[in-house]
Amino acid sequence: MLPRIEERIAQEVGAHLAQVVAAVQLLDEGATVPFIARYRKEATGGLDDTQLRNLEERLTYLRELEERRAAVLASIAEQGKLTDELKAEVDNAETKQRLEDLYLPYKQKRRTKAQIAREAGLEPLALALLADPGLTPEAEAERYVDADKGVADIKAALDGARQILMEKFAEDAGLLGKLRSHLQDYGVMVSTLQEGKETEGQKFRDYFAYSEPLKAVPSHRALALFRGRNEGMLKLELKLPEDLQDTASKSANACEGMVASHWGIRDCGRPADRWLADTVRWTWRVKLSLSMELELFNALFERAEEEAIRVFGANLKDLLLAAPAGPKAVIGLDPGIRTGVKVAVVDRTGKLLDAATVYPHEPRNDWEGSLHTLAMLTKKHGAELISIGNGTASRETDKLAADLIKRFPEAGLAKVVVSEAGASVYSASEFAAREFPQLDVSLRGAVSIARRLQDPLAELVKIEPKAIGVGQYQHDVSQTRLARGLDAVVEDCVNAVGVDVNTASAPLLARVSGLNSSLAANIVAWRDDHGAFPSRAALKEVPRLGAKTFEQAAGFLRIQGGDNPLDASSVHPEAYPVVERILAETKTPVKGLIGNTDVLRRLDAKRFTDERFGLPTVQDILKELEKPGRDPRPEFKTATFKDGVESLKDLQPGMVLEGVVSNVANFGAFVDIGVHQDGLVHVSALSNKFVKDPREVVKAGDIVRVKVLEVDIARQRIALTMRMSDEVRPQPAGGERVSNRAMAKQRQPEPAGGSMADALARAMGKR
Repeated sequence: MLPRIEERIAQEVGAHLAQVVAAVQLLDEGATVPFIARYRKEATGGLDDTQLRNLEERLTYLRELEERRAAVLASIAEQGKLTDELKAEVDNAETKQRLEDLYLPYKQKRRTKAQIAREAGLEPLALALLADPGLTPEAEAERYVDADKGVADIKAALDGARQILMEKFAEDAGLLGKLRSHLQDYGVMVSTLQEGKETEGQKFRDYFAYSEPLKAVPSHRALALFRGRNEGMLKLELKLPEDLQDTASKSANACEGMVASHWGIRDCGRPADRWLADTVRWTWRVKLSLSMELELFNALFERAEEEAIRVFGANLKDLLLAAPAGPKAVIGLDPGIRTGVKVAVVDRTGKLLDAATVYPHEPRNDWEGSLHTLAMLTKKHGAELISIGNGTASRETDKLAADLIKRFPEAGLAKVVVSEAGASVYSASEFAAREFPQLDVSLRGAVSIARRLQDPLAELVKIEPKAIGVGQYQHDVSQTRLARGLDAVVEDCVNAVGVDVNTASAPLLARVSGLNSSLAANIVAWRDDHGAFPSRAALKEVPRLGAKTFEQAAGFLRIQGGDNPLDASSVHPEAYPVVERILAETKTPVKGLIGNTDVLRRLDAKRFTDERFGLPTVQDILKELEKPGRDPRPEFKTATFKDGVESLKDLQPGMVLEGVVSNVANFGAFVDIGVHQDGLVHVSALSNKFVKDPREVVKAGDIVRVKVLEVDIARQRIALTMRMSDEVRPQPAGGERVSNRAMAKQRQPEPAGGSMADALARAMGKR
């Protein structure tokens, strides 16, 4: 009998049983992961949010497994076929796959050829030939010929017997496990071009004649291959090494040999040996090979999907936790050419003050008029920063901002190019329509661009995470799983930073632990009707915000300048008595204690513990009192794009540029260098040291120095390196492609297909 669920999880995640039991109980009681990670450290032994997310996912899987196990046992028992041995096997099945293998022979299915043969009375013939290969198949089969039962002749009898054995062989759980394991270890994924798709399928040309061991296929490559198959460009097959060496050979491969060995079938020159060998071959080729291929390809896709969601989540986290510029008046510019540059001015709190449209580019070319409008808006509203979306006409608009700064130095302006991913989605959203009902949709995007410079987290939570576009092959994975995974990332980020309840939008409040869209709307409505919340305790007056919700949410909500200074910190209201004991010990008022490093660091945390609040909580309280409301996000910095480098044609091998990491995939990092097309730094060019995971070196939002290695203008691809010692060679005269094939030694292999620029072909899901 398997250990209980909590024991299995404890073994898998490397935690003590008591930690897992406590975490499971808290989850079952409705506690959120951020709340448990932050305020229940004593109970869980300090499990962090990542560990808790993994625990929660595994708990769901194992509970589903137990439900399925009970259903399988009930079904087999109802058929009267549940033996003690079978029950023991079912009880010890550790995975859903193993459980389904065991259930396969008992599963209700449509009427098969084997079932028809059994009804015709051919099962004794099949079992006799399997048990005694010394029997002559034709002679034995003659006894079963019966036209009334549908067995017209000897051939029909032997065919029916073969169908029975094929089904028997293909439904043996032990054999299926062996075959699956062998194919996982030795199977080769083979991709070929579908006939007649040479031109149409050019973006998949790296996979026109491709093969790689199944276990070695990385997630991004697997998703590219499956996309090629789904679009009808590629044919994918699972082969064994011996099949590839001699595809015309009639000899049995390893899997056929395993089927024969499992059932004791071998060629000893006996009358039925040849017939049984053919049955084995048919079993593999007709029943098992295709089903195993489908199963293992599905398993590969699930692993690739899981990895893609993980990568998307990691990039999203970096973007959400990017450094905020803070409470400064900002001019947001949403670049455009024919339709003009949309302008929005927001104050220090993000409130829209003014909006306009200027036309500095073709066809109007009203450069001076645009500068005049921007200068007037700057002076009128005291703008300190210019936020420029990185879409079409971004560099041209960046020039406009630079000219504005140069002509009006007294304004003290600074310009920053920001990602505008998802801004158009926000513009057309229901929330944006409610927030700015009279504002043109195109101008709402400029507001979003301005605000995301002030506080990326607060603005980006208004956009569906999938629309932010920092994933690899995000459209190829389960959208339900993707949404669930990304929602968890957003929740963790929001609660790590904390939310000012008196200024936060409803979408931001909805991401706070314990809250939802309905409660967030109620909080905003209460705030609109009654003014700012004076304390956390006042939240209890919000309709439908009960005690349990308050417990989950209060610690992550901040009240700035309220009745109680502790309400601006991450100290949970339930722990205020601990602070009161500290105040009594130090004989210091709370305002005098907050930020008083000398006093706080002299305190012995153990003196303030009790039955409810242990050492971890008290230590967290002291740290928070020392730096209340500390923001985990980094200091605000900006990248400077090189003047005169505005398109791919301006790039030259050897150029050293500054850029912003826009996305990180398993094969490398994409960097925005200001030419409307991100370049790729392949994983092998991220560092002089071996890099297994690109995120060990860079993350989305990082400012990095890169060198141009290769430019392919025709295919809109740029290869970059962060290793300044890598050698390049100049662009050949008259050539469209700037190539570098004489790079410094690579410390890691390039992806299948050739150069680092070619790896861009495998990032088709990036945008």
